[in-house]
Amino acid sequence: MSNHTSELSRRRLLASGTAVSAAAIAGCIGGSSSDGEAFHYTQEQSREDQYDPIVSNDTYSFQVIERVFDGLYEYGEGLELQPRIAKGEPTVERDGTRYIFEIKEAATFHNGDDVTAADVAHSFTAPVEETTENAAEYNMIESTEVIDDTQLQVDLGDDPYGPFELTTMGVLVVPKDVRTDDRDKFNRDPIGAGPFKFAELGDTYVEVEKWDDYWGDLEPNVERVRFEAHDDNAGRVSSIRSGDTDVISEVPNKDWDVLKNEDGINLHSSKSSTYMYMAFNCNEGPTTNPEVRRAIAHSFSMQSFIESNAGNVTTPMYSPIPPVVNDVWEFPEEEYRDMLPEYDPDQAKSLLDEHAPDDFEPTILTPSGLRAQLAERIATRLDSIGYGADVQQLNFAALLDKYHTGNADDYQMYLLGWSGGGDPDDYLYALFHESQTGATGNQGHYYEGSDSFHDDLLRARNMADRDERYEIYDPIIREIVEQLPVLPAFTLDNTMASRDYVNDLQAHPDSATNPVFVSDYANVSIE
Repeated sequence: MSNHTSELSRRRLLASGTAVSAAAIAGCIGGSSSDGEAFHYTQEQSREDQYDPIVSNDTYSFQVIERVFDGLYEYGEGLELQPRIAKGEPTVERDGTRYIFEIKEAATFHNGDDVTAADVAHSFTAPVEETTENAAEYNMIESTEVIDDTQLQVDLGDDPYGPFELTTMGVLVVPKDVRTDDRDKFNRDPIGAGPFKFAELGDTYVEVEKWDDYWGDLEPNVERVRFEAHDDNAGRVSSIRSGDTDVISEVPNKDWDVLKNEDGINLHSSKSSTYMYMAFNCNEGPTTNPEVRRAIAHSFSMQSFIESNAGNVTTPMYSPIPPVVNDVWEFPEEEYRDMLPEYDPDQAKSLLDEHAPDDFEPTILTPSGLRAQLAERIATRLDSIGYGADVQQLNFAALLDKYHTGNADDYQMYLLGWSGGGDPDDYLYALFHESQTGATGNQGHYYEGSDSFHDDLLRARNMADRDERYEIYDPIIREIVEQLPVLPAFTLDNTMASRDYVNDLQAHPDSATNPVFVSDYANVSIE
């Protein structure tokens, strides 16, 4: 069986969510579309300002990129892919290891060139050939064959790749010849086939403008869009209240009710594909015992914490699969919820008294923000039953160094987050398979699992049939919920606030897809 590796990427590991450049903080947030200027979208984090989708690796640059480039397939209203440049669904052959795509003849790039099968092939293969940070999203592809200008054959090798149809086929298409002629220039001034053209890259902002010759069935309702970052919550809220911007993303929990009751402002929310969790060290120390893990889960109420600290902007989770992904797969989420330990401090104390050392005081590693608040809540509840915890709030680099060691002296628990797409593999393989353990992987719980646990994770990703994969994933999820190498916490909703002259704005579950300008379910306009 093939074993496709997974790396950190824009869809993956989430730390504090607060990194931003000094230039972005200093940037002026102003200029709304109500007076005819560019539609102003205020992001909660700065961009890395790389706009070649082969290379770029952060969500906030991709919010710009996805306006400029069209995908072979793109998300609809949820997390299932629909044809965009592709002409319908692919022909699948050779037991799910060969895909033949037909490309719409009308599709063109901003420079007038037709989108060809060679361009799509390059979009699939370049991340691996150039060893970019996005390589792991495409390294299951063994070869491509251009049949003619509008037909492309993609071969995956000996085994199918389960997530291919829910994730990989969403590749954004670049013009091969233009890109390879000068990659540095293309990264700063890209040419795509999307409804907007790249217009201006300023010190603190980037602007795209409507492409009047867009080949698609729909066209944008706004002429120009400015993306500018502002990581300060108070400043971002102030800018939408004063009308200095048209839309802000990531509404702070404490400001939700204030903005909800303010004239001239509308709120928008969607469940997202993020997964916030607390993982236990299953390699060394007391937390290798599932009864100790279960005791800690009994010691506090996740539901109470969410309601008191983030009830407006989060959705509870009861398994490693975010609810919005569960909407696609229909796992029995209610059954998983009933399997999780309920808040029961007496039971927590009884289990710790029996299974943990008398001086048990676990070290909890956490980034800043909401997860730090959760860590402190757990420490407080453990203290109330006679134990306590040492909360270490670390920057992302320091946290990575520690939670990868597997040493009980470094940690017993850590809090992090993850973001994926619409396939369970994005969460289960990446965060639980043994190949993803340690410094080269994404997880540090070192959970060994049952005899077939890791083999089943690999088997499911190397199968094409969704029903068969479901039958493998359900027992895996039940084992995780029962054994608790990781305790699910919540998913961060994708939230936005807009001025009331902004029409048809909807929050999408995929952060990089926001804001949605040209689709059959949302097409932003200005009144």
